[in-house]
Amino acid sequence: MTLAHNVRAGIASVATALSLIVLKGYASWATGSAAMLGSLADSTLDLIASLVTLWSVRLAAIPADRQHRFGHGKAEAIAAFFQVMLISISAFWIIVHATERLIDGAAPAQAGAGIAVSAIALVLTLALVTYQRRVIARTGSLAIGTDRMHYQSDLMLNAAVIAALLIDGMAGVRGVDAAAGIGIGLWLLYGAYGASRTAIDQLMDREWPEERRRAFIEIASRHPELRGIHNMKTRTAGGDDFVQFHVWVDPAMTLGEAHRVMDEVEAKLRKAFPGVDITIHPEPEGHLDPNLDRIWLERPNP
Repeated sequence: MTLAHNVRAGIASVATALSLIVLKGYASWATGSAAMLGSLADSTLDLIASLVTLWSVRLAAIPADRQHRFGHGKAEAIAAFFQVMLISISAFWIIVHATERLIDGAAPAQAGAGIAVSAIALVLTLALVTYQRRVIARTGSLAIGTDRMHYQSDLMLNAAVIAALLIDGMAGVRGVDAAAGIGIGLWLLYGAYGASRTAIDQLMDREWPEERRRAFIEIASRHPELRGIHNMKTRTAGGDDFVQFHVWVDPAMTLGEAHRVMDEVEAKLRKAFPGVDITIHPEPEGHLDPNLDRIWLERPNP
């Protein structure tokens, strides 16, 4: 079901991008607006990014195999990073072009056509990001989340184009259209920076946020037969979460008893953290692994 939701969101994104390219291509030709041209460039890159997103969510959903024992979830982070590069290239190009328009002082023509197209684009984009938000809430997809990020920026972008064309093309206040183009480019760069941090965190196996780690430890520590938790490692790949940790148990406990305790701890954790891949390594209380440089002792919130 997760794959179906992500794929449908990817297809909706591609269809929206294609529609916007056609509309904005006409408006850019008709108006000569720097802001509209920047918006067209952004939508063209949105199409490429959406195709990559569609590919990545299908790849990320492939089950683990002999070559990829942890699954293919990082395909989403790779796709998100690719989208960041596209957004950055687009933003720099928009800023350069808008600066040239600001210097030569040219005014956009047929502002009405550009305003109408931008209004339609605004409605289409709003419908898409609303749908994507629902999909992300169900699946937690990083690739869809990054895709939604630059479509969200399109909402502001289309509103800026409308305002620029109204002020510059109709009210005759020169330079507003070009300034809006520069502003759009800077906004895209800011969004790309935020998305890149999330993608890099997943590619570098960054730990979960401390609050979530503590909540996980608190639930695991409730079992009365656990004597301590240490060396817990967490990471996220696409929509998949992984946790592995060591626990101390009574040294006199049999293998069968230890296995029972691990099953009970895992059952409680899976109920509170559904879908998380959990690996538990039991050890006799006080045991320290000489192959580890250090022991990270984990304690629940006081």
